[in-house]
Amino acid sequence: MHIQLVAILGWTATLAVCGLAWIRGGPAERWGSLIVLAGSIVYSLIQLFLPPASQSVVNLLCEGIYGFAFLTLALRYTSPWLGGAMLLQAIQFSLHAYYIVGERPHDTTYGMVNNLNSIGVLICILLGIVSSWRRRTRAAK
Repeated sequence: MHIQLVAILGWTATLAVCGLAWIRGGPAERWGSLIVLAGSIVYSLIQLFLPPASQSVVNLLCEGIYGFAFLTLALRYTSPWLGGAMLLQAIQFSLHAYYIVGERPHDTTYGMVNNLNSIGVLICILLGIVSSWRRRTRAAK
């Protein structure tokens, strides 16, 4: 029951932040939310359809792609929140690599770091949304 609650809360937060990005955010926030939403969907599909033996390597590959996507956005839009999200994705990539190289099974520490990292990326996007929203409000006055 506990793990299901965490998953439901995670999906709720992800969908809420992504929805807010599309309503109140600028182009950078929309692209960032698209990366997060696509990453969440792909991660869920990996867990559902791939055998456990290959999930770690595919997750590592996907984290590298997400990090590169945030790097591309950071270079394009030069926003501080994108730099934070990109660094958090680098931490996520390192987490997956550490567990693969160490041949360690996913434990409570992995779950906590993974979830905290995901929350950090969502907070970065929220900061970007607030910044973009305030900038547009100031420009309208």
